Amino acid sequence: MSRVEYLNDPAAPAPNSLVPACGVLAADEQGRVLLQRRRDTGQWALPMGRMELGETPSECAVRETREETGVLVQVTGLLGVYSDPGHIVAYGDGEIRQAYEVMLLARPVEGKPAVNDEASGSLLTVGEGRCMPWVMARQCPGVCDDATCAVCCGAGPFGGVCGPV
Repeated sequence: MSRVEYLNDPAAPAPNSLVPACGVLAADEQGRVLLQRRRDTGQWALPMGRMELGETPSECAVRETREETGVLVQVTGLLGVYSDPGHIVAYGDGEIRQAYEVMLLARPVEGKPAVNDEASGSLLTVGEGRCMPWVMARQCPGVCDDATCAVCCGAGPFGGVCGPV
């Protein structure tokens, strides 16, 4: 399904939904951050997805990270809750969503990053070029979604600027 993100764009369509989503900023012992490359937009993104009924934010974030990357994480803290009326995501099915994201801090506990139906095969690891979605903080792989840019590369805890590695 197609997806277009708008950030403070007066031409953005009006939202028709607000859906809680949860994700993680997972860093390994070397300080590398786990990212996935989205199949629908080609953007790099932190693993995250829609909450299901009956699950906690932590359960959602752990499930989504495992589904999208193949890595099982352990939640270690709360990074923040983000909902900006100026951040709109329009989907090809007609849903126009205002972003509402609970971002947690996490560490990997098992599994190796793998491609699947949600993350594409062109994954990046800084210093090695391809194959794994681990990147050093402040070294964004180029085109990131807005949330990843803000949290991981820009206004988030690591500082830095989105752009090619």
